Amino acid sequence: MQDSTENLIARRERVLGVGAPLFYEEPIHIVRGEGVFLFDADGKRYIDMYNNVPCVGHANPHVVEAMQRQAATLNVHSRYLHEGVLEYAERLVAKHDASLERIVFTCTGTEANEVAIAMARLATEGRGIICTDRAYHGNTALVSKLTWAGGRSDPEIRSVRFPETFRPMEEGLSEAELADRYLADVEAAIESFAADGVPLAGMLVCSLFANEGLPNIPKGYMARAAKMVRDAGGLFIADEVQAGFCRSGRWWGYEVTDFVPDIVTMGKPMGSGLPLAGTVARADLVDTFRKRSGYFNTFAASPLQAAVGAAVLDVIETEKLEERVADVGAYLRGGLRKIECEAMGDVRGHGLFIGLDWVSDRETNAPDLEGSKRVVDRLKDKGFLTSNAGAHFNVVKLRPPLVFERQHADLFLTAFEETVRELY
Repeated sequence: MQDSTENLIARRERVLGVGAPLFYEEPIHIVRGEGVFLFDADGKRYIDMYNNVPCVGHANPHVVEAMQRQAATLNVHSRYLHEGVLEYAERLVAKHDASLERIVFTCTGTEANEVAIAMARLATEGRGIICTDRAYHGNTALVSKLTWAGGRSDPEIRSVRFPETFRPMEEGLSEAELADRYLADVEAAIESFAADGVPLAGMLVCSLFANEGLPNIPKGYMARAAKMVRDAGGLFIADEVQAGFCRSGRWWGYEVTDFVPDIVTMGKPMGSGLPLAGTVARADLVDTFRKRSGYFNTFAASPLQAAVGAAVLDVIETEKLEERVADVGAYLRGGLRKIECEAMGDVRGHGLFIGLDWVSDRETNAPDLEGSKRVVDRLKDKGFLTSNAGAHFNVVKLRPPLVFERQHADLFLTAFEETVRELY
């Protein structure tokens, strides 16, 4: 006999602590996954529209088989030679821009961002890091300083307003003028470090500004920001933990937003559920980091990680998921834009990474947090799992596994249209 939801919550709070986050007003008890589907303890089926961790689908048979085979053969730390680790590293690095030549494996995106910051500081001998005021890059003592950094005080951190066209910092500006205004924030942060005698190490941003709400950004912003940072002696770091691995319909978000970073961090989808992450950079940056840091991670660069990571690449390549994501994502966005709803102020995104900006007033685009939460909960009741996110937590975030197809999009579009008709 299965435990009740109330008893599960009580047990959870007793052993994990009161306040450990849960989704939805009425949490659900998930027991099984398959492809784009999740199943609860009562057998109800949900289409997963949120989890990018199992990027090639829940319980993907090729990934599971690779995990089982390697675990039954060998799994050790990284201080032995292992051909599988090298083959995986070579395949993964080859997916990046040719200037990004070497990799440091980690277990989480947070660790990858820690490595990236340390790498930038060692290479430049600077300390200052620029981020946006509504970013999330991880939760360690260092990286958490960059989380929603606006208004915080740290002599080695400066935050800038993230670029967007939907709620621009000033109305009536052309796209070029708007880019100039947002870039002035970056210049001001650089000048502020210089005035305080803090040498610049770099700027760290998500290449698609995922946690900021997937904003449409003024053309040219990223490449110009990267140049400004480099001209000031720093390095430009792209956080691809959410944006990478074909999520956008391209392998990397930086390809969509049209710039080449000095350092790239990766995480969540790399191991499709197995903890696997990494930092890719130029050869000189990685070699300096290796020489001066002595970095070692017990569980990173293991044969098990390599086997699973390679299996994920296999699935993406053989099933042509880059092309499918671009196609299905465009189809889904097109369908959403046909649905008339006064509260849905904007439909935006890339590939299978879509944000629906919920507003209470179409004239002012005032964010509607409560409205987005009602939509998320109603969709859950209809069997579709989403969440609300963004700078104002009013963006309904759609981020299904990459194996999501048009038939699943059609089911979601029907449920979504029913939802907005029922609520508005």
